Amino acid sequence: MSSDAVHLTTALATRPHTAALKEGAVVPRGFRLDFADVEPIIAAFRRMVRDLEFDVCELAPTTYLAAREAGVPLTAIPAFLTRRFHHGDIVCRPGSGIRTPKDLEGRRVGVRAYTVSTGVWARGILATEYGVDLDAITWVVDDEEHVTAVELPPNVVHTDEPIAEQFAAGRIDAALSGPAGIGRSGAPQAGWSIAGSGFDDARRASEAFFPLFPDAEAAEADWYRRTGIYPIHGLVAIRTDVTDAHPDLAASLMDAFVAAKERSGAVDTLPYGVPDNRPTLEALCDFTFDQHIVTARPSVDDLFQPVRR
Repeated sequence: MSSDAVHLTTALATRPHTAALKEGAVVPRGFRLDFADVEPIIAAFRRMVRDLEFDVCELAPTTYLAAREAGVPLTAIPAFLTRRFHHGDIVCRPGSGIRTPKDLEGRRVGVRAYTVSTGVWARGILATEYGVDLDAITWVVDDEEHVTAVELPPNVVHTDEPIAEQFAAGRIDAALSGPAGIGRSGAPQAGWSIAGSGFDDARRASEAFFPLFPDAEAAEADWYRRTGIYPIHGLVAIRTDVTDAHPDLAASLMDAFVAAKERSGAVDTLPYGVPDNRPTLEALCDFTFDQHIVTARPSVDDLFQPVRR
């Protein structure tokens, strides 16, 4: 590494496909990434969009779109660090009488925050695949939005009582599981109490809940075959003053993230770049607009810095 490399404060979770970056085995040309220790990484999202604390930061995609509309000076590269499907994330309370997705209309449904990406993807599936009127559901949230400037729709209700407690007591009928909902307690910060990821366990009925989609994996596979949508949960955001000062940064970072991924072997399962992810990105822009998170539908081609990929 050159001694005159530009140092960049960076917040990034450690995963197999980012490990080479964090260990220094892969280094962006002309730059040095100085990593902050943020656990859970979700806590860094708020610090980035509220205080611009980092030069480079992993960020939830919905948070990125909301922040851009709010005028937060951020840009991004199309390195998508985490992704998964969401049919299995919606759980219902025994005795609720919910049998089909349409049965959620008129009900109270819990989610940690309205703009959390898991909620956005899950609601998008309900609306586009099953005709659910999202405006006919009361969305009960017990945490802040990362971007506090977002004006939430009138059917979003904030509560000081944890949604997990409300779900257990029968005051809400359905919820998102895991960190996006009833699988955790409190806001994302050091010592965050996570009862479990909720990803696998939510797919099996128990005394506490049952999955809205009993065969979620089959539904997800069918959805992916028909739509090509593979929901993303992490992208790489950069302060615009940093990219303005260093026009070569975006391409250098993108090359480094690709190289780190190739070292891990996750080449096919985590496609980077806009062309290979256009159906997913178009759906994300549709969902954030349709769910009243942004007032103007974003254009996919305006979201990312040119990286020649």
